[in-house]
Amino acid sequence: MTTAPSPTTDEAPRPPAPARSGSGWTTLRPLILRLHFYAGVVVAPFLLVAALTGLLYAASFPVEKIVYDHELTVPVGDRVLPISEQVAAAREAHPEGAVSAIRPAPEADATTRVMLSGVPGVDPNHTLAVFVDPYTAEVRGALEQYGSTGALPLRTWIDEFHRDLHLGETGRLYSEFAASWLWVIAVGGLVLWFSRRRALRKIRGTSGRRRTLGLHGGIGAWAAAGFIFLSATGLTWSTYTGATIADLRASLGQETPTVSAAAGGEHAGHGAAGGSGGDAEHGVGLDQVLAAARAERLDDPVEIVPPADAASGYVVKQVQRSWPEKQDAVAVDPATGAVTDVVRWTDYPVLAKLSRWGIDLHTGVLFGLPNQIALMLLAATLILLILWGYRMWWQRGRGSAFGRPIPRGAWQQVPPYILVPLLAVIAVLGYFVPLLGIPLAAFLAVDILLGEIAHRRGRRTYGGGARTGTARTP
Repeated sequence: MTTAPSPTTDEAPRPPAPARSGSGWTTLRPLILRLHFYAGVVVAPFLLVAALTGLLYAASFPVEKIVYDHELTVPVGDRVLPISEQVAAAREAHPEGAVSAIRPAPEADATTRVMLSGVPGVDPNHTLAVFVDPYTAEVRGALEQYGSTGALPLRTWIDEFHRDLHLGETGRLYSEFAASWLWVIAVGGLVLWFSRRRALRKIRGTSGRRRTLGLHGGIGAWAAAGFIFLSATGLTWSTYTGATIADLRASLGQETPTVSAAAGGEHAGHGAAGGSGGDAEHGVGLDQVLAAARAERLDDPVEIVPPADAASGYVVKQVQRSWPEKQDAVAVDPATGAVTDVVRWTDYPVLAKLSRWGIDLHTGVLFGLPNQIALMLLAATLILLILWGYRMWWQRGRGSAFGRPIPRGAWQQVPPYILVPLLAVIAVLGYFVPLLGIPLAAFLAVDILLGEIAHRRGRRTYGGGARTGTARTP
């Protein structure tokens, strides 16, 4: 005789009633469940690495201030020296390379940073930041620095580990793969959770797999919006999807505007001019250039970029990424000290502002410490959800083995009027998000192939686990 299964809250779809023709949600839910299960199993290791490294990165901001306190802070003095004297002191201590940018001390107890490019032994994509006391011109140290947020060695190492596992461009595919699938898993889990009967969503008074499912689903539902946000913003600077987003913004005229450092130039649509002209003093000099920028209401923090060549001018830009954003920029003629071009934050198009806010929120700088704490909590939540997901799979098993995978064939029960538009949406998403589309296509191909092999052996299952052929009786 066969053993009838006891009533359960197991998420595995039940065998469909033979006489009932499925339609709508009742046929779509098993497909979403199967996708959520397999995406979770396959993508979870990548998400786990991304969550762990993301947690470390969010925590690295306050840790960095402690580790590099000597270089970053100074006792408050009576008079701030001219910026030209501070740069001269930095160049005397470090004559190697060329001055690429200067960040005057943004606060009373902070040091001035003089960034040098082309320094032997320093990553070509990084600069050597020389830290100068703005009151005494004492050089308090020099550290390798990366990125627009001025990440120092500790945060740089964690940032690169989070982004590419220190494997370069090839390693970036891991983070894009994780970001491409995170929103799919989050949305799928959200739909599955709210499609369950309210009584089955309770956690209190439950145990075993039911309790694990309650924790996984309940906490995941609360955190889903955060995961979708991290996925969307993470994709904006990924290798493939990021390039597609950049092309889309360009076609819509939504690129980030930058000042033109050329004499009398209009706003440029691409990156700001970079400086690599040896020493930073050109023409009227740094002090007059900074004064011209201050006259245009560019208050701290600012970055001064020396002329890239004889035909270029200085660029002074605000670099505050915390709220409120300070992103104004001006170009200054080195011969006259006159401002030749101005770009204000208010000039940014809508998508440029949204992109800036999204990236800064994702990296934990928009709201400072509260932002970083929220990211750490979100990363810790994702880690717990992954562990609970694997625990549920284990609890579905028997003895010391993982449970059965969700049965294949669920897509065959979906009506054509739902399946065809769904496939069209998936095709479009796959085109714009290739590390979602390509693995999904591979999954479907393997699933169909395994189903065909099972059919030829007389063991094909359809959605709920009903077998074709003759059933065996234990």
